[in-house]
Amino acid sequence: MSNVVISVENVTKAYRLGMIGGGTLKEDFARWWARMRGKPDPLRKIGEEHNARLIGQEFWALQNVSFQVKDGEVLGIVGRNGAGKSTLLKILSQVTAPTSGEIKVKGRIASLLEVGTGFHPELTGRENIFLNGAILGMTKAEIRRKLEEIIDFSGIEEFIDTPVKRYSSGMYVRLAFAVAAHLEPEILVVDEVLAVGDASFQKKCLGKMGEAAKRGRTVLFVSHNMQAVMSLCNRAMLFEGGKLIDSGDPHSITEKYLKAGEGGSGMRLEQTWENAQKAPGNDHIRMRRVGIVPEKADKELGIDMETAFRLEIEYWNLVAGSHIIVNLAFYSLDDSPAFETFSYSDNNWGKVAMPEGLFRSVCKIPANLLNQGDYRIRIVFLDPNARTLFDLQDGAFLTIHNQSEPKIHWFGRFIGHLHPQLHWSTEIIRGEERRSTGNICVQFEEGKLGGGWNGPQ
Repeated sequence: MSNVVISVENVTKAYRLGMIGGGTLKEDFARWWARMRGKPDPLRKIGEEHNARLIGQEFWALQNVSFQVKDGEVLGIVGRNGAGKSTLLKILSQVTAPTSGEIKVKGRIASLLEVGTGFHPELTGRENIFLNGAILGMTKAEIRRKLEEIIDFSGIEEFIDTPVKRYSSGMYVRLAFAVAAHLEPEILVVDEVLAVGDASFQKKCLGKMGEAAKRGRTVLFVSHNMQAVMSLCNRAMLFEGGKLIDSGDPHSITEKYLKAGEGGSGMRLEQTWENAQKAPGNDHIRMRRVGIVPEKADKELGIDMETAFRLEIEYWNLVAGSHIIVNLAFYSLDDSPAFETFSYSDNNWGKVAMPEGLFRSVCKIPANLLNQGDYRIRIVFLDPNARTLFDLQDGAFLTIHNQSEPKIHWFGRFIGHLHPQLHWSTEIIRGEERRSTGNICVQFEEGKLGGGWNGPQ
């Protein structure tokens, strides 16, 4: 078809494990001769028996992959790490060649596979713009024309004439993406480079991607940011083990990807200890169960931002007459605190002495409280004087997803660990205002529509 700009037919890519030259022709020949006779590698170091068994084995990064991309299509590519996504983009960008199969491309391709490839540490930021732009396929005149725009986009104007070896990693990334983002190809290939940089710069980069999509450019986008894939792309493909598993609507593909376990790989929705003697705890508290129960949605898929859930803690109180307060502390996986809550508001046992026995404490987490991301839940049992009775550091692990339709033109993760749905209202406080909308004028009085009339013709 005339509107097909990329055609991939039965593409396969195989790598041979451990097949690296010994450094000299003599050593390479010795290894080859040993393999031909079924003998061990004579150059193998002590302790490399496991790796030796892998030498010569083939690893199939891609297996018989076929698909087509039409002009102006924005295609998202998702899958686990090692599924073959980056290998596919490298083949499309002619960084490496396929083992077998055929690829046809119509148009100029610009690739953002590894941000900053080709930067020279001794050159200034300005000089590296020209160097990196040339590597990416921009002409000198094109770079000159866009120089000020690139510098402004990077946000490091005051350091642009400083050698990049003195840049922080964030500054380096800003400049590199700013150069690559101002290419004007027919086909834009983007690997997981948008995961770098701070939140505000990621927002700016995703906005630039959105602009490219709106202009009708063909975009291939690899990302683990499911919200970005659903917002930017009109089609998505799922890869697993080097194979193309499915292709279709971004929402259905991302849901299938999350159910496969990549997005929820760190989740632990429930753990149970039936034997009180072997359960975590001490002479005062022994754990029995920690469970996360969503009010709706599929447990395998994880929990959506708009889904409420309960955190259920079952434990044995081994000391009669105890006053026990349960503390829950939510942390992101980098250990920055999100929020904490205590059970002293519990009407049943919050201020009452507890007999010896098995108890269940339940905390209800409302919808639209936690932002998308991964969280660790710490469970601490306290007495009324805030003394710790037992501390379970890794009580549960939780992944919150954002699978709702975007309500504004924003494709990334909102800042912070909380994203509450707060009430907003707007009203007119001026007594009267007249506005013209084409040939119709409307009148507002104290926030109400007062009437309308035909405007001037």
